[in-house]
Amino acid sequence: MTAALAAGAPAWAQTCDTPSGQPVPRFVTLKFSEVRGRIGPSTSHAVRWEYRRQGLPVEIVAETSDWRRVRDPLGEESWMHRRTLSGRRAVHVVQETGLHTRPDVESPETARAEPGAILWLERCRSGWCRLESDGVRGWVIAAYLWGAYAHEQAATPDPDAPAGPPCNGARSAAQEIAEAQDVSGL
Repeated sequence: MTAALAAGAPAWAQTCDTPSGQPVPRFVTLKFSEVRGRIGPSTSHAVRWEYRRQGLPVEIVAETSDWRRVRDPLGEESWMHRRTLSGRRAVHVVQETGLHTRPDVESPETARAEPGAILWLERCRSGWCRLESDGVRGWVIAAYLWGAYAHEQAATPDPDAPAGPPCNGARSAAQEIAEAQDVSGL
């Protein structure tokens, strides 16, 4: 356990049947201010999107050993090399909201966040997430955020639910391709 903490592994770290050993889908962020999203998992594939927003949250929906198929907050999908992504979590605000001093709508606001704002995710509990940006912290209703898992958005957490995204259903890109070939008879 000490090794996992020292390596910076998330508390929900588990071994899944994916190339990275991590759950798919899962949320990550762009590591650099310029990242190319390609139509396929190699540099020989054309660039579909050029992202110019370091810290933008994206959701990994499939992976190979070096490439990750990601979905951005607007639902667009492309492939990115794993080294362009960071495990640090952030969220994309989808509805204008206040950052509250406590996870309570009656508590004072420390700031306002507009749609499209990107804030670092510190933790979530009981349907609220604690966020930070430029030293300003506050609690926001998780339903107003893209990049929070369903269990983080739940007002009453399921005590039997995993503390993070589960492995069940996690699939690698190779598994998806093999299944598609089986179905199509290729």
